[in-house]
Amino acid sequence: MKKRALQQVLLATLVGVALAEPSLSGQKMSAPIIDLGYARYQGVFDAHNNLTNFRGIRYAAAPTGKNRWRAPQAPPNTSGVQLANANPLMCLQAPTGAASTNPYSSIPHSAISQLKVQTRQTPGTGEDCLFLNVAFPGTKPPSEGLPTVVWIHGGGYISGSLGAFQLGDIVRESKQGVVVVAMQYRLGLFGFLSGNKVKENGDLNAGLLDQHFALRWVHEHISKFGGDPNKVTIWGGSAGAGSVLQHVIAEDGKTTPELFRAAITSSTFLPSQYKFNDPIPEAIYHKVVSQTICSKSSDTLACLRAVNVQVLEQANKNIGYASFFGTFSFGPVVDGTFIKQSATKALKQRKVNGQALLAVTNTNEGPVFVDQHAHANVTHFASQLFPNFGPRQEVAVTRQYNGLGSQLNQQNLVMGESIFVCPTYYLLNAFPDRSFKLITPRTTATSLLAVNQPLSTMLIS
Repeated sequence: MKKRALQQVLLATLVGVALAEPSLSGQKMSAPIIDLGYARYQGVFDAHNNLTNFRGIRYAAAPTGKNRWRAPQAPPNTSGVQLANANPLMCLQAPTGAASTNPYSSIPHSAISQLKVQTRQTPGTGEDCLFLNVAFPGTKPPSEGLPTVVWIHGGGYISGSLGAFQLGDIVRESKQGVVVVAMQYRLGLFGFLSGNKVKENGDLNAGLLDQHFALRWVHEHISKFGGDPNKVTIWGGSAGAGSVLQHVIAEDGKTTPELFRAAITSSTFLPSQYKFNDPIPEAIYHKVVSQTICSKSSDTLACLRAVNVQVLEQANKNIGYASFFGTFSFGPVVDGTFIKQSATKALKQRKVNGQALLAVTNTNEGPVFVDQHAHANVTHFASQLFPNFGPRQEVAVTRQYNGLGSQLNQQNLVMGESIFVCPTYYLLNAFPDRSFKLITPRTTATSLLAVNQPLSTMLIS
């Protein structure tokens, strides 16, 4: 089958595209006003691509102050018409790990690496960042109810935004046949702070709950933009693909109502997923507390909610930078409520949401996350990548990868296969007879690089 034909088959299978006739792109039309009940937004018509964009729609209240580390709340009512013509502020960002060793390798421990990155608040970022973008073909919402693609950005759960994703590319590649949504969600310590204190007086996995809240927003409101809430496909790259995986296993596959029909993952990202109160998440929580004025507080979480955001952002950056090279300190945990068990167990039991899956991997997923100038052997590397490994696991890794090229090549393989490739197959096996697998021949990892490429490049290489 030719590539273009296969692409169309996959799109039709997973997204359910119903092709729409293109409108006259040269015709100047005023964009419609969409009433969401709590606010009214007016989009902007893009004549060149023959689509209407709504940028910066608020889908949840500001997650600040008392709302820090709590589930997202309904957005406030806003009077008048809001012009949705600009991307929102990005959520607060943190750097990738740069340390030569893992600061959490020996637990319990008396100190965590003090590597710090001194910086002012990153321009274009803010704590009030729960917004999404929507695009539909033509000058007014399609009347037939088009399939909807929802994009979740990647970035290791510590960086990224919806701004890099061009919604128009997907609308164009579908030949004006879909409505597209891209969302933002809390990142780093703002979105994924864990531990008993958060469990007791907050909500774990706040960043995942943001995404879930946005998917519920899509289910409720996308018909106003011409989308069909019963034909939703969620798609993400890297940590966005990892997020898709988390929604697939959310609530042990019993999410009601069904928020998506199909899922696409580009470079499925699944690092170690700890229970919320395991030693490493607890150590990270105490590290956050130690970098603020809250160490002596009787209620450290309440104290953190009152801390100046710039202090928290500095702690976010310090902890991220002090992580082992190419890894990320924050990410989804097993919280017992939304994520009831580890992803590997849930997928093995086929407790999944959704009806079909497309999984995409790159040829070499590992190198961009491995220090290409380091000289450690693969056994040491695996023990740093997985700090809970013991001698038995280290021997198994050495035996498995012995002879597969240089020590550096073995490290690249361990990183790529354990965190990207194997999770992809776990997902595929959880959807028997309902899944598709594609491999791209890229020599550099991360589907983040592929986001700016046409849809055909991401699905068919």
